[in-house]
Amino acid sequence: MAGVIRRLDETVVNRIAAGEVIQRPANAVKEMIENCLDAKSTNIQVTVKDGGLKLLQIQDNGTGIRREDMEIVCERFTTSKLQTFEDLSAISTYGFRGEALASVSHVAHVTITTKTADAKCAYRGSYSDGKLKAPPKPCAGNQGTQILVEDLFYNVSTRRKALKSPSDEYSRIVEVVSRYAIHNSGKSFSVKKQGETVADVRTLPNASVVDNIRGVFGNAVSRELIEVGCEDLKLAYKMKGYISNANYSVKKCMLILFINHRLVESSALKKAIETVYAAYLPKNAHPFLYLSLEIAPQNVDVNVHPTKHEVHFLHEDGVIESVQKHIESKLLGSNSSRTFFTQTLLPGLSVSGGSEVKSVGHTAAESDQRVYAHQMVRTDCRAQKLDAFLQPKEKPPPDTEPAGPGSREETAKAARPPSSEMDEMDDADMLQALDEQEEEDKQSTHDVQRKRPRKEPQQQDKEEEEQTAAATSKRRVIKLTSIKDLRAEITENTHKGLQEMLQNHSFVGCVNPQWTLIQHHTKLYLLNSSRLSQELFYQILIYDFGNFGVLRLSTPAPIYDLAMLALESDESGWTEEDGPREGLAQYIVDFLKKKAEMLEDYFSVEVDQEGNLIGLPLLLDKYTPVMEGLPMFILRLATEVNWDNEKQCFRDFCKECSMFYSIRKEYILEAEVAEEQQDSELNSWRWKVEHIIFKAFRTLFSPPKHLSEDGSVLQIANLPDLYKVFERC
Repeated sequence: MAGVIRRLDETVVNRIAAGEVIQRPANAVKEMIENCLDAKSTNIQVTVKDGGLKLLQIQDNGTGIRREDMEIVCERFTTSKLQTFEDLSAISTYGFRGEALASVSHVAHVTITTKTADAKCAYRGSYSDGKLKAPPKPCAGNQGTQILVEDLFYNVSTRRKALKSPSDEYSRIVEVVSRYAIHNSGKSFSVKKQGETVADVRTLPNASVVDNIRGVFGNAVSRELIEVGCEDLKLAYKMKGYISNANYSVKKCMLILFINHRLVESSALKKAIETVYAAYLPKNAHPFLYLSLEIAPQNVDVNVHPTKHEVHFLHEDGVIESVQKHIESKLLGSNSSRTFFTQTLLPGLSVSGGSEVKSVGHTAAESDQRVYAHQMVRTDCRAQKLDAFLQPKEKPPPDTEPAGPGSREETAKAARPPSSEMDEMDDADMLQALDEQEEEDKQSTHDVQRKRPRKEPQQQDKEEEEQTAAATSKRRVIKLTSIKDLRAEITENTHKGLQEMLQNHSFVGCVNPQWTLIQHHTKLYLLNSSRLSQELFYQILIYDFGNFGVLRLSTPAPIYDLAMLALESDESGWTEEDGPREGLAQYIVDFLKKKAEMLEDYFSVEVDQEGNLIGLPLLLDKYTPVMEGLPMFILRLATEVNWDNEKQCFRDFCKECSMFYSIRKEYILEAEVAEEQQDSELNSWRWKVEHIIFKAFRTLFSPPKHLSEDGSVLQIANLPDLYKVFERC
């Protein structure tokens, strides 16, 4: 028996049609975003709950809907985009069938709040099955339209069950909004979950296409983009966009294709482009592309799919071949070089075996733990710079040279101009010195935290001979109780936290001669270079007592003249009540001549019988103190050192000498910005601070506790706090 043909109920017809247009929440978002763009919106905000099934809200600032049109706005085939079928051949808007809102209203509860520019207030209406439930009510509202879609597919249970998880549906919505945001770079888009304060995608109205790609897909894509663009009058099309170069690849081809500003798919074009990239990318690697094609409207048929995600156009093969050739020409030009980005080795990762096996295992155990961005250390304290090997030339103050072979002991390399010469050790002497040091090493213990071993006060008299900072070849063991006590004071007063920080810091740069920036882990510190270098040289003087090399002045400096220069300066504090300057200067000469033997033996300060200063101690290789501070140093030796008490004398002398050797702002001439590139002499102090002073901090310095309390070490930023600030912005 033949079946009876019946006319379907209008409600059934509308729901079937709605199921074709609105297949999932992302389709509803796409249709409504296109309506917003047709209404000339510049700000579109999407809010989602439960993947769009519970709530979808799209708000724009467009032209709005007239009060008179609200009654039929959700009926099928009601549109403001065209009037006759012929208009379809020149359609320039996204919508044209008038089915988007009608389809949504047949499978969800829809509420529309809208206001036009000339309306005194906004109007709100609720819709069901394409019909207005009640007359629109006036309400407060901004210009534009807000569409609220609730309980999507509430009356189509099979479709609701067939959908994937809410998180998967939300990711599809984010994908749709992201693609429209990239294409419409002059407009602002945002999408977020209801109740969240931070949007998952947000673009700014003044952002470029590349800015939007960076915001959506990340910096890894945006920095590898090539701009493409071509036009063919014969095929009547124009193409522009951005494609990834040969340095970038993903596991799945990412093609964002707009034809006449419609988000569409084209498997033929996608296959043709991937064929081009196959010659440049590894196997199973694919490109990223954003292409916008503008084809003459009369050549495009947009009405071939209910969701409009496919279009047909004339000369399709010719257009695809033209686009393919243009992309290939761009890739040929970008394939001359490849860039590889690597992550620097994080500090603390052990690379050697032996005694560090424990730390290696510890690091391996922690490697499984996730390191968040705000905890990530992006520098390596062990990294070296090339300019460490390129010492800048200096103005020759007095020329310096090492002590000759007839001196108390042979000295190591001294910081001096290239013209000066050095007496090198004989190979036999060097081997003999190494043998002696090995024998003494067996009788002592090492302090593993320092490259120059320093002795504890309770050690026996037969101690190892330490390596001096200036690397002198032969050393003598100092058994003076006063020196042992001063060394013990340094050890007891060491701040372990500061010591670890200075041993594992990353040098950032010099602010000026007094202040320097360093990084330790995720924190940025400002250090007082003057105070820290003074303390460093004090400790070198104590630990290398009696074992210094000599910086011999090329021209002997008369102590009388130096004392007169110091007394004439305001810093000396001289007054007429102190007596004539000449008499004081002569007293200083006579006094230092009396102490000449002790000064030379203990500190390598050489004074001849005529009252001339001819040598200074060599404390660090390649380091010469600023000679402008020499007059005050000579004056203070005679006036500020307690020469009656042994321990106090050594402490005072080391403090005055360390002050002279330290980096002091008042004696350093900084280069102007315009001179920095031209005059390396004015900037040589920067090289000394970074590659001599701060290098010595790593191995030779035990920072005292008072440095953490007197403002010498200031923390000015740390990464976790900066991330908190950025999250609030």
